[in-house]
Amino acid sequence: MSGSPLLSRRAALLGGLASLPLAPLATGPLAGAAAGGAPARLPRVVSMDFGLAETLIEIGVPPLALPNPGIWGDWVVEPALPPGLVNLGADLEPNLELLAALKPDLIVTTPYLAGVRPLLEACAPTHEISVYAPPVGHPYDRSVAGTRQLAAAVGRVAEGEALIARAEATLQAAGRAFAASGAKGRPVLIVQFLDTRHVRVYGPGGLFGDVIERTGLVNGWAQPGNYWGFSTMGIEALVGASASRLVYLEPIAPDTLDRLAASPLWNSLPFVRAGRVDRMPAALMFGMLPSAMRFARELARVLAGETAHG
Repeated sequence: MSGSPLLSRRAALLGGLASLPLAPLATGPLAGAAAGGAPARLPRVVSMDFGLAETLIEIGVPPLALPNPGIWGDWVVEPALPPGLVNLGADLEPNLELLAALKPDLIVTTPYLAGVRPLLEACAPTHEISVYAPPVGHPYDRSVAGTRQLAAAVGRVAEGEALIARAEATLQAAGRAFAASGAKGRPVLIVQFLDTRHVRVYGPGGLFGDVIERTGLVNGWAQPGNYWGFSTMGIEALVGASASRLVYLEPIAPDTLDRLAASPLWNSLPFVRAGRVDRMPAALMFGMLPSAMRFARELARVLAGETAHG
């Protein structure tokens, strides 16, 4: 997907943690078993954010609608979206008539969409949860807190705790794989190509940086970036990370690799000359625990040649 439309569209890339904890969605059937012991129906939840949507799927309450689901397969990949999910259009300009017709029990969103929140609230109760905000923090820890808030809101507290435990187990397994392969303690540079001359480099303070730290790797990019954990710069700036192995994330424009192969600048970089460059499937850089798990698993496959199960 050339031009990274998801990233350019999200210039602010989400917002901060909600200042108040969420109350449960309901104390009746939606919060647990229905009267008489019959299974409760699943809450009808609309997610305005990919990180919240992946978390809902993992705790067993898949969203019934989501903005821009067509790019999910390029940026999130897993978990798979539920069949029949409704496309709400652009997140900053959602189809409000369609949203109202869905009659959701709850809409979950982030402060990035604060401008449209009054419109969302006209359709259903609306709550904000987010894990990215200034100053630079630890999105993994904030994702744990956000998972608990979201799980409480939809009556899936136990499932939320199970997801948190799975995420921790996945990162521990990746750390063991890195240690066994000798990758642990070695610097790795995680980048995403914007074009053949510019990259987004993932340093400390983001979800990927947290996973790198928690699994015992060394982040090859130590310079502070924005509060999403990345810096955008020219490829020539990577010369300072010459000791690192470089791992670049999909998606990548089809012609980028061919053009890089013919680039004297790219071929002059030490890790390129040494053949220390690997390609890795996509993982969402501003996702939550499911994205952290996917990033850890895929990085383990690339660097350790093993699968970190979770």
